[in-house]
Amino acid sequence: MQNPRQIAFLALREVHRRGAFADAALDRTFRNSQLSDLDRRLVTELVYGSVRRMRAIDFIIDKLATKKSSQQPPDLRTILHLGLYQLQYLNNIPPSAAVNTTVQLAKENGFAGLSSFVNGLLRQYIRLTETDLNPLTVTNYKSSVERLGILHSFPDWLVELWIEQLGETETEQLCEWFNQSPTIHLRINPLKSSIAQIEAAFQAQNISTSRIPHLPQALRLNGSTGAIQNLPGYSEGWWTIQDSSAQLVTHLLDPQPGEIIIDACAAPGGKTTHSAELMQDTGTIYACDKTASRLKKLTENADRLQMKSIKIHTGDSREFPEFINLADRVLLDAPCSGLGTLHRRADARWRHTPENIQQQSQLQSELLANSATFVKSGGVLVYATCTIHPLENEQVVRSFLDSNPHWQIEPPTIDLPVQPSPEGWVKVWPHKHQMDGFFMVRLKRD
Repeated sequence: MQNPRQIAFLALREVHRRGAFADAALDRTFRNSQLSDLDRRLVTELVYGSVRRMRAIDFIIDKLATKKSSQQPPDLRTILHLGLYQLQYLNNIPPSAAVNTTVQLAKENGFAGLSSFVNGLLRQYIRLTETDLNPLTVTNYKSSVERLGILHSFPDWLVELWIEQLGETETEQLCEWFNQSPTIHLRINPLKSSIAQIEAAFQAQNISTSRIPHLPQALRLNGSTGAIQNLPGYSEGWWTIQDSSAQLVTHLLDPQPGEIIIDACAAPGGKTTHSAELMQDTGTIYACDKTASRLKKLTENADRLQMKSIKIHTGDSREFPEFINLADRVLLDAPCSGLGTLHRRADARWRHTPENIQQQSQLQSELLANSATFVKSGGVLVYATCTIHPLENEQVVRSFLDSNPHWQIEPPTIDLPVQPSPEGWVKVWPHKHQMDGFFMVRLKRD
């Protein structure tokens, strides 16, 4: 099967029918097809984009069709999503091509009798946009929450949360940022290479990179690169993929050669291997995770980067009495909602609810209370998440400090690309700092 739009349709059908994660559905669909790099990029854009923009596209269908989007046959709704996504968001595809290929999809997937409806709806949408009557922009919304939620395709509760923290203008900037395709950041392995050497190797293959201030190991890839494993230095372990904000976390931990480090929720191992690099691969890092399959990925990464100081420890970090008072430093990169990485996880905005955020917060509090017992007197714990929800961040930390008088926040002493808060924690806002949303705080035990 070589038709990229049909492949995108099959992946989206898995997402909508079976509740599959978009990235997993895409991977499975790619395994059964032979596509050029160009077509793979188109399929990826169509799948992730259609999932991200689902609310906005459903709104357009509701405005133009007699039946609401929720009343359309599910597969037909998916086909309409693909057509409208191309018309609304992809400037490089001619409208006629978007219409014709979508009508063809309808015919090939059991909707030949409705192909004229598909054609009519898409052409009606084109006529409206040509006369500046796009339903997304001419509608009188009931509130700024509804406007931002529909226009940028986010659930209202998330928009409300961000407006409380940022105000309306910055919330719109954040929404726009999360709807961009993510960039790839590398972390250079200084035990095997240097940033200058890798820049030269990439430049020789006409791959553009840029450095990131205050992060000595970080390189941003600019533009398309093809398959990651084919890039210079991958197999030699010169670098690994890791977003800049995740690199910040390990710099805040500041592991030293010869120390005992516990990474309490380690898989897939980005921060574990970063710790090993900063320790010059001396000392011991206990990499813990309860999911053996995710620890396998950590082991593969450690082997590729040729790390010797990492010891794998399978199990729940709330149940490791052997670690009590053992570690110089502990990293708790806690499981979280991932609301700082919505540009990377196309469907995450639709999967979370205020209720499951509350549950995450409870788990995070339990993990923090227990991981703190691993730290020696005078030692350090860094608590971090890739979410920007206060329930998972500030509230967890405040609650822990209220219950543990022998602990306090130790404000960062290193230069960071992000200004710490007056309380001493670091919150990375993507639209301000051009990297994944993150929260991190360094805690010290008396």
